[in-house]
Amino acid sequence: MTLPGIGALTVTGLAHPVVLLLALVPLGLVALYAAAQVHRARRLRRFSSPSALDRVSPNRPHRLRHLPVALSALALLFLVVALAGPTHQAQIPRNRAVVMLVIDVSQSMAAKDEPPTRLRAAQDAAKRFAQQLTPGVNLGLVSFAGNVNLLVSPTPDHGATVDAIDKLQLDNSTATGEAILTALDSIQTVTTVLTAGDATPPPARIVLLSDGGENKPANPDNPRGAFTAARAAKDQGVPVSTISFGTRSGAVTLKDETIPVPSDDAQMKRIAELSGGQSYTATNIDELDRSYGAVLQQVGYQTVSAPAGAGWLRLAVLTVTIAAFAALALNRNLPV
Repeated sequence: MTLPGIGALTVTGLAHPVVLLLALVPLGLVALYAAAQVHRARRLRRFSSPSALDRVSPNRPHRLRHLPVALSALALLFLVVALAGPTHQAQIPRNRAVVMLVIDVSQSMAAKDEPPTRLRAAQDAAKRFAQQLTPGVNLGLVSFAGNVNLLVSPTPDHGATVDAIDKLQLDNSTATGEAILTALDSIQTVTTVLTAGDATPPPARIVLLSDGGENKPANPDNPRGAFTAARAAKDQGVPVSTISFGTRSGAVTLKDETIPVPSDDAQMKRIAELSGGQSYTATNIDELDRSYGAVLQQVGYQTVSAPAGAGWLRLAVLTVTIAAFAALALNRNLPV
């Protein structure tokens, strides 16, 4: 739960749960206060008659006189929770991650089922992804059709990738496996540099965008095939997030002949599954942006346990302040 001006309030992931035993202190104080009030009432009844008490003090004490004590005890409880060290899940930017964008530029990407073309829409979405990626993340670009081109080696200069995306050109065939293997080689090269003197390699991921299955080679289980490459990615700890783009009604015109090029996400889902990544399907630019957005949260940020005691401290200070003002106002204005 998050309160405006206070912050996150959680009692999960306590760093020092044994401190919660201190909650017995404010509870004990409330019990002592209640016992004192009962004892006071008994003494009044013992040493004075009800009729005499009515003449001496016709106005009975108001119940609100207990409010300052109750609020003070509540503030103590909030302080105990803060001392117990609650935590919450927070996202912090990754500064050493490596991300390879792998974009299909085969002829089927010229289909106009997503105007102006699948490729142009894919370029626009990929550029937005690159521009929003966490600064410090190393981003690279591979384009592929029948041939594979490493256009940008992983670099924190995301502008270089944005510029290269604008220059993508259509070509024949689809060599998805070769593209994944090229991306893996590039990741391995930059990882070797980044881990010099550091035993912990940076997290890495491949983001693969295509509208269909591989046809070079025809069998994705061939040594350079898509499924073989996905298994290699799994072995290297590099998940492949796949985004299947396009609709079933897509078509291209080649040499005055209209050729249907329906999108096919079956192979893309299998690549993601084999590599340990996630698969997404997008039939329009909005869905494509959302798919990239989901990947952005995974590769640009990491989820860690962060301290969440500040909210409880603020709440305790606010509560004890209200208790102090209530004590001044009630003790002055209420009948006693």
